[in-house]
Amino acid sequence: MAATLPTLFISHGSPMHALDAGAVGEAWAALGERYPHPKAMLIASAHWETNLPMLTGNAKPETIHDFFGFPAPLYKIRYAAPGAPEIAARAQQLLKDAGYTAAIDGLRGLDHGAWSPLLHSHPKADVPVVQVSLQTPLGARHHLQLGRALAPLADEGVLIIGSGQTTHNLRERTDTDRAMPYVLEFQAWIKDRLESGATDELTDYRSRAPHAARAHPTEEHLLPLFVALGAASGHPRIERVYDEVENGVLAMDAYLFRPT
Repeated sequence: MAATLPTLFISHGSPMHALDAGAVGEAWAALGERYPHPKAMLIASAHWETNLPMLTGNAKPETIHDFFGFPAPLYKIRYAAPGAPEIAARAQQLLKDAGYTAAIDGLRGLDHGAWSPLLHSHPKADVPVVQVSLQTPLGARHHLQLGRALAPLADEGVLIIGSGQTTHNLRERTDTDRAMPYVLEFQAWIKDRLESGATDELTDYRSRAPHAARAHPTEEHLLPLFVALGAASGHPRIERVYDEVENGVLAMDAYLFRPT
């Protein structure tokens, strides 16, 4: 039997990382070198929200340019990874077995929360990709349980990724990478609770974490963290592989949750 794969949370940042990712792109590339050939990748992206869990079943997913006002070259990028309808069906069954009503969208492509970092981690686009949607109004605990339902996939060669942002208040972006103090406090709180296994505190982050509502005026960009954490096996080892802050308020943390 193949070894259980880790799960991964990445902060994908601006769509411009697709053109010039800098240091975080190097971190994503290094992750791709560590796990270059999974059977498939299942990605929970902050940019797909639905009322009930959905999975992409398209065998040839298109590249969705789900943003406006960026330079023309960004809209010419295509990430031509195949889909994996059989993985989507397997994930759907796992969710149904856990009591969820889950469905497959046979037409949807890959949004930039998926393809922008994958351009750097898996540039050959030779690993099939499936996305799973978020149900943002249901909060952190729902997404932790959703990840737990999908956890068997990590035993079957599927790399499960949450793609969001450790902090995400776009209204406060600056032209400098000097981090605002509240961003550093929230970032440190998340790291401490992950490393100490304080899952209940994490799922209650809205009321327990410092500056939670300021760090996340809306929740969708942190919820992929809970999918990745929930999908991790047992009591995973926590490895933060990147932790810089961009534009003053965008904490770009990337975490590996490695099986023990």
